[in-house]
Amino acid sequence: MNAQEIIRSIEAEQLKSDIPDIYIGDTVRVGVKIKEGDKFRVQPYEGVVIARRHSGINETITVRRVFQGVGVERVFLLHSPRIDGIKVIRRGKVRRAKLYYLRERVGKATRIKQRFDRPL
Repeated sequence: MNAQEIIRSIEAEQLKSDIPDIYIGDTVRVGVKIKEGDKFRVQPYEGVVIARRHSGINETITVRRVFQGVGVERVFLLHSPRIDGIKVIRRGKVRRAKLYYLRERVGKATRIKQRFDRPL
C-alpha cells in the first residue's frame, strides 16, 4: 500500500455516516459542542447554507445568520468531532451554487423560497 491509500483508509474511519443531505439554500441547525470547564454542552447555530466546499473528510459548509442586525457566517467542517449533529429545518429553492449575494441584502430581501420536492 502506498501513502495515499493509507491516508484514504484512515480518513474513511473518521467519516460520519449520520449527516443528512444538505443543499445550498437550506436552513440548517448545527449542534456545536462547546467546552466549559470540564463539561461539554451543545449550542445550536441556525442559519442558511450559502456555500459548500471540498469533499470527503475536508467537506465544509458556510452557514449565515443575522444576529442583532449583524450578519454572522461560520464555516463548519462536516466530519469534525465538534459537530454534534445537523438538522435540516427547511429546504431552499435557489438557482446557484454560492449565495454570496445575500451578504449585500438586508431584511426581507434575504428570504429564500421554500422547496417541497425534497424530503427534510
